Amino acid sequence: MLGWDARAARAAWTVFLIGLAVVIVYRIRRTVLIFTLAMLLAYLIAPLVDLIERVAPRKLPRTLRLAVVYVALIAAVVAGAASLGSRIATEAVQLARHVPEWLAHPDLAARIPAPAWAEPWKEQALETARQQLAAHAKEALPLLSQVVQRAVSLITNLGFVILVPILSFFFLKDAGAARERLLAWVAEGPGRSFVEDVLGDVHVLLGQFMRALVLLAAATFVCYGLFFWAIGLPYAALLAGLAGALEFIPVLGPLTAAIVILLVALLAGQVQMALWILAFLLMYRLFQDYVLQPYLMSAGVALHPLWVIFGVLAGEQIGGVAGMFLSIPVLATLRVIVVRLKKLYGPRVAVVR
Repeated sequence: MLGWDARAARAAWTVFLIGLAVVIVYRIRRTVLIFTLAMLLAYLIAPLVDLIERVAPRKLPRTLRLAVVYVALIAAVVAGAASLGSRIATEAVQLARHVPEWLAHPDLAARIPAPAWAEPWKEQALETARQQLAAHAKEALPLLSQVVQRAVSLITNLGFVILVPILSFFFLKDAGAARERLLAWVAEGPGRSFVEDVLGDVHVLLGQFMRALVLLAAATFVCYGLFFWAIGLPYAALLAGLAGALEFIPVLGPLTAAIVILLVALLAGQVQMALWILAFLLMYRLFQDYVLQPYLMSAGVALHPLWVIFGVLAGEQIGGVAGMFLSIPVLATLRVIVVRLKKLYGPRVAVVR
């Protein structure tokens, strides 16, 4: 006879709730993205807030101390944009104008080294690029203008410029109270200890991840910029800025930056310089992956490369560039939860590695 199995019913109900939560999160993914970026921004500037709180007079309210941090950050961003933004924009326009000249150069094929078996394909690829460029040359500048306008539209988007800092302000201001309210919903016992441990691990993980990521991007920008300036690579500021920005996209970002930098050097006819750049890129990547990144991120964000690649590709399909950026903290958070479940329930739970 068919009977009621309470254990199976609870399992089915749990699976249903998880599936429903996944569907809801996917449908409101833009809102989730804004809140997630605000939380990550809060983790990024939390050390500055702590520093201000240590040196500021105690009579100043916490809200005022947070406002001081925000004003300082806005001033720093404006100063950085004023000093570097105009130069990078100028180099971007110059590069867009020079690429057609490079592709139309009669000795371009000889500038780009390739194995003997690839010579016919190289000629065909260059000829195709020339034809496409000639066909769309008149559209190049309007297209560039549209790209710039879309970028400005994205940057000035209400959700990212206004909501993210405001939400980040509230995350910093009320994070402690929100944590206490969340724990109050969980009954005393192993379940509450589990939630406390997960919240503590995720707190350390996200703070470490964001600060490390910004430091890695800054280190990439500075090192690339100094090296490109030393060897005389054209558009050094633009290419270094591109490499630093793409550090926020795991795996594919640095690879894309390397390809673009090498292509610019080859199209400019700097074959020997391209070899020096290739050697530098390989050495810097080894230094960053095996020295700098482990030192900054420690073992808390450690994920197998297969999981990283899977997360990046899946994140791109779900949320585009933002999904690629968020894939690593999401996977690392899931790993923290699985590790805590393993400690709570024993070896029956597999650890994500």
